Amino acid sequence: MARGTQHRKRRPPNDAVPAKQVAARSRSKTPSWEDELFFNRLRRHAKWMYVLLVVVFAGGFVFLGVGSGGGIGDALQSFFDRNASTSKSEGDLRSKVDKNPKDAQAWRDLATKLSQDQKTGAAIVALRRYTTLRPNEEGGLQELAGLYARRADDYQQQAAVAQAEAQLIAPGTIFQPAPTTTFGRLYQDPTALQDQISAAVTTRANEKVTAAYTKLASVSKQAQAVYQRLIKLDPTDATRQIQLAEAAQNAGNTTVAIAAYRRFLKLAPDDPLAPAVKAQLQQLTAPAPTATASG
Repeated sequence: MARGTQHRKRRPPNDAVPAKQVAARSRSKTPSWEDELFFNRLRRHAKWMYVLLVVVFAGGFVFLGVGSGGGIGDALQSFFDRNASTSKSEGDLRSKVDKNPKDAQAWRDLATKLSQDQKTGAAIVALRRYTTLRPNEEGGLQELAGLYARRADDYQQQAAVAQAEAQLIAPGTIFQPAPTTTFGRLYQDPTALQDQISAAVTTRANEKVTAAYTKLASVSKQAQAVYQRLIKLDPTDATRQIQLAEAAQNAGNTTVAIAAYRRFLKLAPDDPLAPAVKAQLQQLTAPAPTATASG
């Protein structure tokens, strides 16, 4: 009997559970807080939603006309085209506009490349060509006005530096000898110790100031024309009114500046810039001082 019992298979007790079922139960234990997160449950139970979203977006792009020249599709296509153009060299872009001078997008791509390379003057030329081919495209006009504003800032800085240099170079009474001394009397005599070098340098500095302000007025006049085109497209844009006023003021066109400032206050009377605009209007409309006659 003992030997028979040795070969008898042991039966698992009634409450014993097979190992496979134990593993299965361990995997199906109570979910943790991570499993209860919304996105985890969505990933487990709603994977088909991802497929549906892909189909919806793809169909939406086709419906909106990506690459077909309409609506959002046209804007997206233009965005990707401009990003792709930045990888091209300036020579390639110039070759493209040379082959087809009426290709507006080619001129826009060239202007973008030149602007990124800090070649503002050349970018202005290319963008002016683009806005000639697309006269009512607000994005191109706004970008052109921004380039003009950049040049205006450069010329303002040049004028300020040149003016400071002129003031430093110009001889003053502080460093002149006393007129009661012998050297002072000689200095006062224009035929004796006339400082020709100082005079030449001062003249050159004043010429630099004049040239900088002339360039500032010229580029501001061009910016004024662009802002006037933008305002025709949207007369209710208060920001463009103040941009026009500043450009006209730098160009010396007081009449246009005053009208634009007043239009800005009418469109945006509670704007934070309103007090500064009112101050500018007072300065521009103030009567010029009259010289008093000597009796």
